[in-house]
Amino acid sequence: MPFFQTADGTRLAYEDYGTGGPIVFVSGWALDAGMWEYQVPFFAERGYRCVLPDRRGHGRSDRPPAGYDLDARADDLAALIEHLNLQEVTLIGHSAGGGEAARYLGRHGEQRVARAAFVAATLPFLKLTHDNPAGLPEAACEAAIAQFRTDRPKWFADRAQGYFATHLGNEVSPALIGTELRRCLSASPMATAEVWRSSFHADHRAELRAITVPVLIIHGAADQSAPIDLTGRRTAKLVPGCVYKEYPTAGHGLYVTHAQQLNTDLLDFIKD
Repeated sequence: MPFFQTADGTRLAYEDYGTGGPIVFVSGWALDAGMWEYQVPFFAERGYRCVLPDRRGHGRSDRPPAGYDLDARADDLAALIEHLNLQEVTLIGHSAGGGEAARYLGRHGEQRVARAAFVAATLPFLKLTHDNPAGLPEAACEAAIAQFRTDRPKWFADRAQGYFATHLGNEVSPALIGTELRRCLSASPMATAEVWRSSFHADHRAELRAITVPVLIIHGAADQSAPIDLTGRRTAKLVPGCVYKEYPTAGHGLYVTHAQQLNTDLLDFIKD
């Protein structure tokens, strides 16, 4: 398991498989590199290099007391890309990882990135404001954090079936659901709350409009964690010239339930 050190001395873990054009997979909120187990073999076997970081406070990375704001997390991503001297990167972000990918592009530029894909991403702006009337009230964000501090395992367990949209016929075994729950609970309580809060408050609208590399947006119409009318459909209207795909029966966990379709769409996008 390789590690690298960030500017503030935090030691972050990452996985690195295959050779060829680099794909950097940025995991969703509370998840780590293991979430991509149904994507990595597919791409490594087809001649791509797959790099998967564990963000701070997640997986095998250090659990510092600070640095969970979005700018710091984007800087951590930049530090990894520079540490490995990656060029012509395909940047793929799921959920809050999509926000980190977007902030990376806005903060560090596109010089090292060939294309980006936002998968069930919590973009463009979740918070209710005077110029974002479709957003959610801040009280909803803080209510969730209060629940994390009361019974975090229950909060995740209560949402597991909806996460995979099993009510639409997506077959997910109890063992697999248990694995994802353990991944989520392996993130530190501090990281869980602070990444949630910073993602909720992040306004990505200007940086999405400024993207010039090719972008693929994929979102499930049954996503309960990042409702499509609040996120995917609005993001598609902001990113110039993007390719937008909806999966009618997919929830937030489409990287599992729709892995074959997702992998094919990502591969076609990379090849194009």
